[in-house]
Amino acid sequence: MTAPAAFDVPALDVAALRASFPGLTAGFAHFDGPGGSQTPAVVAQAMVAAMTAPTANRGSVTEAERNADAIVGSARQAVADLTGGEPGGVVFGRSATALTYELSRVLSAGWGPDDEVVVTRLDHDANIRPWVQAAAARGATVRWADFDPATGELDPAAVGALLTPRTRLVAVTGAANLIGTRPDVAAITALAHAAGALTWVDGVHLTAHAPVDVAALGADFYVCSPYKFLGPHCGCLVAATALLETLHPDKLAPSSDAVPERFELGTLPYEQLVGTTAAIDFLAGLAGREGDRRARITAAMTALEQHEDRLRERIEEGVRELPGVTLWSRAARRTPTLLLTFAGRDAADAYRFLAQRGVNAPAGSFYALEASRQLGLGDTGGLRVGLAPYNDDSDVDRLLAGLREFLAG
Repeated sequence: MTAPAAFDVPALDVAALRASFPGLTAGFAHFDGPGGSQTPAVVAQAMVAAMTAPTANRGSVTEAERNADAIVGSARQAVADLTGGEPGGVVFGRSATALTYELSRVLSAGWGPDDEVVVTRLDHDANIRPWVQAAAARGATVRWADFDPATGELDPAAVGALLTPRTRLVAVTGAANLIGTRPDVAAITALAHAAGALTWVDGVHLTAHAPVDVAALGADFYVCSPYKFLGPHCGCLVAATALLETLHPDKLAPSSDAVPERFELGTLPYEQLVGTTAAIDFLAGLAGREGDRRARITAAMTALEQHEDRLRERIEEGVRELPGVTLWSRAARRTPTLLLTFAGRDAADAYRFLAQRGVNAPAGSFYALEASRQLGLGDTGGLRVGLAPYNDDSDVDRLLAGLREFLAG
């Protein structure tokens, strides 16, 4: 399944969108979306409805069984519509990290000392350490692709130079959670496929900010997390059904050997799957209620991307006027995620200062240790300012005013 060739990008009613989020009534300006977004009321309501309706283990005899089966099927279709994948290739897990760990063990089962895996220093550790550890367990070699700390760019050629006929997998981020860089994933995966390697794309940060088409990206495996795009805490893996059929994870003897169920350990959390579907429907609803959901999601995410980019540009313009502030998010294509450091000042102090003024922008390296170190920031990182669909101009005004006040102190 792929995105339609053409669609109408809707005009966003940001005030109406914000009214859908009960958490915003507390009065905070949230720039902490990359760590987890706020939740629309309809998502919570859908989860409550699922938990208070009859449910049981999946089946077709009782109403409770049918309810559970419908929940799972609907969630697989919703995630497929969000990503352009196949519903039969959608696997649910506790988190994207957990899914990556679990599948890394399956994919590396046949690796040996003659095999290689490629990871990048731009990535979140969840798309590095599982592969490093899996390679170590099999005696395989890890090759590291560096990004340019001056620009934040990951050149596909830097990945291509590492590829050999022994490369088994290339792991790359769809968007860097620390500095927002959106590398040319399609170019990287094309190089990987030409070398005979599989590709694992961490789409946790990308999925929250842009339309996604796993086929266009060239992702053999794509992971994302609903709690980053207005949903509950769980993880989703998207792959071709035919590819999953070739993999055989350890599982309980009585559990299903069907795909994708063979990858899902234990009973699925039905309420979280309902919440995932509701979050995707909420996003699609920003482009109206009629017509194909995949087309509406593509249109809505395009509109959100434009909205967030406009606010990002406002923040960048404001930050450039501030003395002693370094903006580390410099790539040509990036999500609305900015990393700031302050000459002679601790980013953690800025975090606490802003929090006291109702502006939530956390500090740290956010599990992107390799990226932080590559930038010369050690394990400390900086102040991360991350936009989400519900941010507006008044939030930006409060952020910039807070930063000016912090620097003047």
